[in-house]
Amino acid sequence: PIATVESAVAAALTESARDERVTCASALEVAAGLGVAPSVVGTALDLLEYRITRCQLGLFGYQPEKKIVEPAGEVAEDLRDRLREAAPEGSLSCASSWKIADELGIARMDVSAACEALGLKVRPCQLGAF
Repeated sequence: PIATVESAVAAALTESARDERVTCASALEVAAGLGVAPSVVGTALDLLEYRITRCQLGLFGYQPEKKIVEPAGEVAEDLRDRLREAAPEGSLSCASSWKIADELGIARMDVSAACEALGLKVRPCQLGAF
């Protein structure tokens, strides 16, 4: 089957796009605003040939470097424990990392930096970028 883009999703993304690029935050706002899964918006971005920029975890979409997150110098014990619990095989989802950040009251980028320090991979992306 050939994938298609819902007109409302296409319109919202086109409105959000700047130079054929849509930020992660804007893409997720479109999903929430239209009541669709982030993966639907991610597929639409692919089909519209828009690039996702400014990953909220700092993992991709920044210029001139693609990735801006750096490994944390130190990882708090509670965060380390939560990450290891969430990633028994060495990776956790983007959505899980956001949930941990929200529950601990810390920035999403801090969770990503801790993952970098602990050698954990964040995947899959909620938008399907990785």
